[in-house]
Amino acid sequence: MTFHFRTIGLIGKPGAAIAETLSILYSYLTEHQLRVVVEAGCTPFINRPLPEVCHISELGKRCDLAITVGGDGTFLSAARTLARYDVPLIGVNLGRLGFLVDISPAELIVKLDEILSGHYISEKRYLIRARIMRDEQIIHEQTAVNEVVVHRWITPSMIEIVTSINGVFLNSQRSDGLIISTPTGSTAYALSGGGPILHPSLKAIVLVPINPHTLTNRPIVIDDDSKLEIAFSQKEQIKAQITCDDISIPDVLISDRIQIQKDPNPIRILHPTDYDFFDILRVKLNWSS
Repeated sequence: MTFHFRTIGLIGKPGAAIAETLSILYSYLTEHQLRVVVEAGCTPFINRPLPEVCHISELGKRCDLAITVGGDGTFLSAARTLARYDVPLIGVNLGRLGFLVDISPAELIVKLDEILSGHYISEKRYLIRARIMRDEQIIHEQTAVNEVVVHRWITPSMIEIVTSINGVFLNSQRSDGLIISTPTGSTAYALSGGGPILHPSLKAIVLVPINPHTLTNRPIVIDDDSKLEIAFSQKEQIKAQITCDDISIPDVLISDRIQIQKDPNPIRILHPTDYDFFDILRVKLNWSS
């Protein structure tokens, strides 16, 4: 069998649950004479000597394919780190929903045989990047695969935010916050907030208010080349927080501005040839049951 990838990175969520699947993966890859680089946090769960171990931040420089073992959270973390290296990702699902990790342990070897021999569906997904500006300086910068969320934190009061798109005023709102989501994230927090499901191929961003005081304040979908800016309009200091996927940035001041736009580096996901986004929706969301 001729393989299209020669150096494979293994990434997993630390915990005993991944041990069996990681060991099966490692054995399969090494038996086929492939070079395997293991992310340092996974090493206690593979019961054999490992020739190559590195931190996840170095994995993108060494591999031409990465496989994550865990749930969507593990995949998101790997995707944010590896996007700059254009390393394609495969997800093995040991979590609950698994919108991004679409290979089950039961079919792992069959699906890997197909993908590694060049039979797969390749898909690009764009990330968004948030910058927190204070006194015209960037004080924090972070990417997100699913969503950036501006929300109240350790305060019983709503926050008052003003949103502009490409320098044009959109609206002001009193709410618990605002979700800025990619199409990938439209099946995550944005869906729980009442936002629409976007097909992953759409070049769009959706804005979903969280518990808005004005009930006519509804989600809106905009072009993904748009540049958003969010500011606070209240006069008294507040406790607000920015969350990029599962990464929290606390202690945002009312004088800060949050700038959000598409990141230039997409992630590449490799799916099995029978991948069907609509089937995933039916299965994961229990449609048509």
